[in-house]
Amino acid sequence: MASSISMKRTAEDRMPLLAHLMELRRGLIISAIALAGGFGIAIGLYDKIMAFLFEPLLQLAEGSGGNVLYITTLAEGFLVKLKISALAGFIISLPVHLFNLLYFIFPGLIKRERQILIITLICSFFFIVGGFFYSYYSIIPVSIVFLTGTGFIPENTGMLLSFGGNLFYILQFILMTLVVFQMPVLIEILLVLNVVQRKVLLKIGRYMVVLFFLISALLTPPDFVTQVGLALPMTGLFYLTLLVAKIFKFGE
Repeated sequence: MASSISMKRTAEDRMPLLAHLMELRRGLIISAIALAGGFGIAIGLYDKIMAFLFEPLLQLAEGSGGNVLYITTLAEGFLVKLKISALAGFIISLPVHLFNLLYFIFPGLIKRERQILIITLICSFFFIVGGFFYSYYSIIPVSIVFLTGTGFIPENTGMLLSFGGNLFYILQFILMTLVVFQMPVLIEILLVLNVVQRKVLLKIGRYMVVLFFLISALLTPPDFVTQVGLALPMTGLFYLTLLVAKIFKFGE
């Protein structure tokens, strides 16, 4: 009798696990379909995506006969299209991946954790938008002008810029800026959960500024303009985060 009851309880305990595994399987299938669909859409929009990536480089077209970038290997055009379409497809399908993730983890969260997660996603979205506009319209054009200026390139020297290398330079810089602009969200979460105290972060503020410049030097090309252009917003966002935490009394 006791053995049958124990077996019944074991079966009941396994059901939630099996249900979660089925949900995970369903979510992975949906995400795979969404990723494939996003890739197909990106292939169809490839010309528009390329026009978007070329925009910061058009200032270099003057005096070059209209050609800005050059393909240097036979497979470069194909590989660049494949990689950029895959990345764009992931970005297009990202809302589906996020929805699947939330659908999977929400049942296991308490009310406060759900609220924190929703607010985090909203704030993260706005910081992503801000980081994109800052990098694409401010830092990248300045970086291109600085790196291709006469101070580095002699007067009688032409430029033969690689098609893939320079497009991925722009993409990499945008993505790195988006990651950096998520720092305030991460710090605010740590303060809300009392993982770290606000006064501790304020006390080590000068060391954080040095760390920001080191991170910027690692993420950006080896020129002073882009490094400062990325480190200064990181510093400003850090202290803005502490100010918001003080207003709402986070990390006390």
